[in-house]
Amino acid sequence: MRLGVLDIGSNTVHLLLVDAYPGARPVPFASHKRALSLVAYLDEHGAINEAGQAELLDFVHEAAQFAINHHAEDLLAFCTSAIRESANGEEVLARVVAETGVRLTELTGEQEAGMTYYAVRRWFGWSSDRILNLDMGGGSFELAMGQDEFPTTAHSVPLGAGRLTREWLPEDPPSIKQVKALRHHVREVLAEPVAELGGFGRPTVVTGTSKTFRSLARITGAAPSAEGPYVKRVLRAESLKLWTNRLTAMNWEERAELPGVSAIRAPQLLAGAIVALEAMSALKVKSLRICPWALREGLMLRRFDHVLFDSTVPLSSSVGVGEVALGRSSVMSMSQGSNVL
Repeated sequence: MRLGVLDIGSNTVHLLLVDAYPGARPVPFASHKRALSLVAYLDEHGAINEAGQAELLDFVHEAAQFAINHHAEDLLAFCTSAIRESANGEEVLARVVAETGVRLTELTGEQEAGMTYYAVRRWFGWSSDRILNLDMGGGSFELAMGQDEFPTTAHSVPLGAGRLTREWLPEDPPSIKQVKALRHHVREVLAEPVAELGGFGRPTVVTGTSKTFRSLARITGAAPSAEGPYVKRVLRAESLKLWTNRLTAMNWEERAELPGVSAIRAPQLLAGAIVALEAMSALKVKSLRICPWALREGLMLRRFDHVLFDSTVPLSSSVGVGEVALGRSSVMSMSQGSNVL
């Protein structure tokens, strides 16, 4: 089965196609993405302007055609804080459906946290016991912890790296006063979720997901992405503290020259480092593991679970499940622009 996942994020819009069947590891087949910061197209009222909507519609058209051309059988399409928090988010979603036939499902912050945790649990397995996962997007920061497939508690706070850069660190490079003010703000916002997480005991494994965490791990010495997803990557608070100070003195162009840092994400790397460091400090975390799976993979795996449990094949037929029919709910008509989340 070939499944497409269309992710409308705060910094990029990305379609990933994977081949898999229920119970199997999803194998990436192809991807199509574009750097698109929708928040850069917000007007004075916080609404996505016509230029931003045109860019979004153009990409969704491209993505739908890309999925059809590569014979995708099912498509999940979702959006997160970039559209969720815009003043005209509902109108934009309605326009996307009307003009492209693709329905974008709007995820809440708690849903983002929960589905990302779900992917992390699948990656690290049950031996990890109690997992605490930190996930940083462009608009929000998610924290989730639990011992089961889904978290016991999940929080989403407005501490995304892109948002904080626009609101607190607009200068290049920022002033010391701005950096101190942002640190104070981050501590205040994190105080409540950190206090609640503390009531659920110490985590066995602490993990970090998202491009920002991967970039921070890379500049502090972790293996490059070219070495593959199975290499153990760790972000240590001690190293992060050192590099946060270094990033404060760098301008955006200098940050973009660091390993694993793209030009579009370079401006917000310092804000991301501050949030990561403050969160690790408040949670008393000395190091965390980088997980290559995150929200997209969580939604994929959840979709395959639905296919398995909705299948006409009895669950006891567990050997060679990839060779049997997937059942009535596994195939969508991509030519008609249908999608399911």
